[in-house]
Amino acid sequence: MSPMEPGLAPSPANNSSSSIPTWLRAWWPALLWAALIFFFSTDLFSADHTNLLFEPLLRWLFPFITPDGFEFAHHLIRKSAHFIEYFVFFLLLYRGIRATRQDRGPWHWSWALLAWFMAAVYSALDEIHQIFVPSRGPSPWDSLLDSTGALFALFVLFLLYRLFLRTRSD
Repeated sequence: MSPMEPGLAPSPANNSSSSIPTWLRAWWPALLWAALIFFFSTDLFSADHTNLLFEPLLRWLFPFITPDGFEFAHHLIRKSAHFIEYFVFFLLLYRGIRATRQDRGPWHWSWALLAWFMAAVYSALDEIHQIFVPSRGPSPWDSLLDSTGALFALFVLFLLYRLFLRTRSD
């Protein structure tokens, strides 16, 4: 088959004249997000520091919030951040895996499970990193929450692909 046949136009991802390697174009978002997660694990984002950021905001939004109510809201915000950052991380990992495969079909369980496994391992490594940050500490519960965020993203992406593929084939 000739690359000029209808429907087989050269893909920009396979453009050999590009100075950016294909793998880097596929993986830079996930790598950047992993660096951001690492940055969030530093002292700058410890509970004491985020407390200083969220307290004025929550007191402005809810002037009559009690100290216990603030502590609960602060805790909820911090745990939601774990879930959301790993939800996004899974999507970026899946994107990287999919873009570097020969078969670029929309969905493969093996790609999804690999992306989830990578997110779960990175979560565990992130908790190990926090051992060395004086104001932080490792928490298996945080790692479980991170992995759950990634797993939830896996199911959401699967349902979206299933819905999209079913609608497209009808």
